[in-house]
Amino acid sequence: MRSIKPGRGPSKMAGFGSLFAAAFGVIWTLLAAGSGAPVLFCLFGVLFVVWGVVQAVYNFRNAGSRNRYSAFDITDEHEEPDPLNQRFEGSSDAPAQGEDYDPNGGTNFCPYCGAKTGPEYAFCPNCGRRLPE
Repeated sequence: MRSIKPGRGPSKMAGFGSLFAAAFGVIWTLLAAGSGAPVLFCLFGVLFVVWGVVQAVYNFRNAGSRNRYSAFDITDEHEEPDPLNQRFEGSSDAPAQGEDYDPNGGTNFCPYCGAKTGPEYAFCPNCGRRLPE
């Protein structure tokens, strides 16, 4: 199974969009509180701030880290672990990032494009990237 991970550029753009949403929430809250609006309108702005900050942290982490979260998992847990599963489920039987699961004793997969490689390959024959050792 292969994981589909969001690209660094789209993650960074989503992070900046989330900061914009948080700034909108601050402005909304200040304007609603200043105009004497009901508390519900102020809480709507606070919801924007909280949601924007959480999404900004998530997206900037995906944009800047080596082991990004998967958007969709299309692999089994033995080939490539998802950091969220490792963190919250405490599963230690999955291989570490960069290790390939080799169920057939000779067929590995490129961690970047998912193409089949052999143990003698230093570079992926499909995408040309250096394979982890």
